[in-house]
Amino acid sequence: MLNNTSNAGKVTTDVVEALFASAKAQSFAGYDPFDGLNSKLFSVLPFLKKGLFGLAWIQLHKRSPINLRPLLGVPKARNPKGVGLYILGMLQQYKQNGDASLLTQACELADWLLSQQSDKEQWQHACWGYHFDWNARAFFVPKGKPNVITTIYVAQALFALSKVVDKPLYRTVAFDAANFIVKTLFTQHEGRTFFAYIPGETAFVHNASLWGAAWVAIVAAETQNKEYAELALQVARQSVAEQGVDGSWVYGSRHHHQFIDGFHTGYNLEALHHIRSALTTTEFDQAITKGLAFYKAELFEKDGTAKYYHNNRYPLDMHSVAQAVITLIRVGGTAEDMALAEKCINWSIGELYMPKQQRFVYQKSARYTNKVNYMRWTQAWVYYSFALFNRVKAEQDAKD
Repeated sequence: MLNNTSNAGKVTTDVVEALFASAKAQSFAGYDPFDGLNSKLFSVLPFLKKGLFGLAWIQLHKRSPINLRPLLGVPKARNPKGVGLYILGMLQQYKQNGDASLLTQACELADWLLSQQSDKEQWQHACWGYHFDWNARAFFVPKGKPNVITTIYVAQALFALSKVVDKPLYRTVAFDAANFIVKTLFTQHEGRTFFAYIPGETAFVHNASLWGAAWVAIVAAETQNKEYAELALQVARQSVAEQGVDGSWVYGSRHHHQFIDGFHTGYNLEALHHIRSALTTTEFDQAITKGLAFYKAELFEKDGTAKYYHNNRYPLDMHSVAQAVITLIRVGGTAEDMALAEKCINWSIGELYMPKQQRFVYQKSARYTNKVNYMRWTQAWVYYSFALFNRVKAEQDAKD
């Protein structure tokens, strides 16, 4: 644990720079918790991907503290969402230090993202999926099939970059993602109105639906599209109506979605905040205030630990930390929120950072630590969130 708070800023900056250097050295490619089906085994036995075997295979790779991927022929690869997060982090660094080489690298990655869009003939508009087949309880998602969360983080990155460099195409493609969300993911099912996680899926998941609404709201505001603005509000109201009395949200509507966790709660709050800001509405103020109060009271411990679940701190996961930092800065923004974000960062560096390897572990349970290096899930999120914190903190310090 860091005890010298005066040195905390330098430590955080060093961590950000180390994470960036490591990612760049690997060409921003790496392993993912869910990439097990990329194993060469399935080029020989493709029928095993679906069903119980495929599901068990993914869980084996995700849960094993020993990285089996090199042995079983799972290659390192770029993930579109991970690349989007790195671009967002580079922009935060650039705003703080003015290093133009960061923009050059960000544009190279953005051009790669443009080349990785899901099949335009099938989906008509800009969208992105994962670089692996994904077998979940309820469905099988083939490599490249678009999902709302990957699409939104890529679109955010392209749009943010278009504000800094003279590349109008980035903005055009980013905004076209809203058309995909509205025309393909808008769903009315079992009395609910929402944006689906993937095309054709009817499971209602709050963070997916709210982030879909957030991006549609942002594009609506930028393009003066009243129809999209109203649709975003309509979808957001669905999740607000299902917020718990205490300010919480369960993950989704299905029986195995009845849990409350930190990073999805943070996603929900950030998405609602984007809708509020883009559409200049006060309609969701109470839901955000109540949700943020629950978040800070139930999903953190006094020492800055970002808990995974509201009723269980484990597994300790840098995904929880990263979203905590983003939510506290973007949604909260008070001096108290910044202090909690800094405490959370300091705790994570002391508890989950490996100085010799200059990266973070995946997860730590009560019994063991999983140190597998995951590019999208762990390092990209930490890089983006810590870079955001450094930039905001530097701006605040300059004012004082």
